[in-house]
Amino acid sequence: MEVASSSSSAHGQQALSSVSIGTLSKPTPPCQIHLPLKKPTILQQLHHRPHLPPPPSIISPPNKKNNTTNTTPTNNNHLTDVLRLMDGLGLPIPVDIYTSLVKECTETRDPAGASALVAHINKSGIRPGLHFLNRILLMYVACGLIENARRLFGKMPVKDCNSWAAMVAGYIDDDKYEEGICLFVEMMRNHQNERRKANMLGFPYSWIVVCILKACVHTKNLGLGKQIHGWLMKIGYSSDLFLSSSLMNLYGKLGGIEGVDCVFDRMPCRGNTVVWTAKIVNLCREMNFDEVLNVFNEMGKEGVKKNEYTFSSVLRACGRMEDDEKCGEKVHASVIKLGLESNDYVQCGLVDMYSKRGLLRNARTVFETVGGQRTDACWNAMLTGYIQHGDCIEAIKVLYAMKSAGLQPKESILNEVMFTCGSRNLENQIEGL
Repeated sequence: MEVASSSSSAHGQQALSSVSIGTLSKPTPPCQIHLPLKKPTILQQLHHRPHLPPPPSIISPPNKKNNTTNTTPTNNNHLTDVLRLMDGLGLPIPVDIYTSLVKECTETRDPAGASALVAHINKSGIRPGLHFLNRILLMYVACGLIENARRLFGKMPVKDCNSWAAMVAGYIDDDKYEEGICLFVEMMRNHQNERRKANMLGFPYSWIVVCILKACVHTKNLGLGKQIHGWLMKIGYSSDLFLSSSLMNLYGKLGGIEGVDCVFDRMPCRGNTVVWTAKIVNLCREMNFDEVLNVFNEMGKEGVKKNEYTFSSVLRACGRMEDDEKCGEKVHASVIKLGLESNDYVQCGLVDMYSKRGLLRNARTVFETVGGQRTDACWNAMLTGYIQHGDCIEAIKVLYAMKSAGLQPKESILNEVMFTCGSRNLENQIEGL
């Protein structure tokens, strides 16, 4: 059943009928508010906490990969046939029918179908309410028609949390991070009186803030990220697992390891693999490899489950430590014990670790075990190992094998091969065979 206020329904037709396919100007930045913006200068999907409900389906972020691949003639023909049948019947069309068609078009990510459907709705003379307009908004966003979504959003007489969330997520999913940030700030300004509530806009607020933190990372806007962190601490959301992981990602990628520690230490429940792995990844990024091993060992003492991303980062640290401890072999044994030795990330990490350690036979053994399932990164790790230790013959063999497999090594590695394995070096090695 359509739920909307009478005022939103009265103006809904005007808002919808004025929407057409076209190019719109970018939204103007809002005025300064309690979260002032600095000029921006670009998440692995995370699991929700068990008690945190997932975002409502109406504001699900679109899958950009499906914007074009699912736009098939079959989808267009099906929608066109339905619309033609509806015209032929000559009967008033219930909103529920349009709602089903909008939902189908949203799922198929069909921009041409979205345009045809809106045109048909405009001709029908229905008076859409807020809930229906939100579905149209989401359909535009899902189909990659972000400018159409913005125009409809601007003309909606009434907006709720889903309206704002769909637009913010749409901009960020379309890599328009600055526009997404500006719209978020405008949303905050328009709901200042409601910000005192933890769930202030009626949906899991952590989800939309995660989108903004992602935008902060891509625009390198650490200042805004810190302000959001402070605000979250004030309203009691800073210990949320979903948000904490995103905050750690923000500080880690923008060079604030102290911020990572601050977020990690404030978490009431630290038994989550993602959070521990995020800390390890950030320590690797800071090249604090000794601390990586300390955190990894502490993770084991706490009984936290390790995954392939955990081992990949720890193996990277093991390959770059300058001590004589056989940390890499110990980690390899843990990998085998947990049955992760066949994982692509782990295998590449093992090849890289052994190569950096100069244990090329061990690296080659892992490399051969992978067989035909080798990734580009695994090939490059093996090739780099031979180059760094001056084994030009084996490096050239790997290059030929890569070519036979239809792969192209990185240009930087090719240049290193040419520099290290010049014709004179190759002649000397061949004579020594």
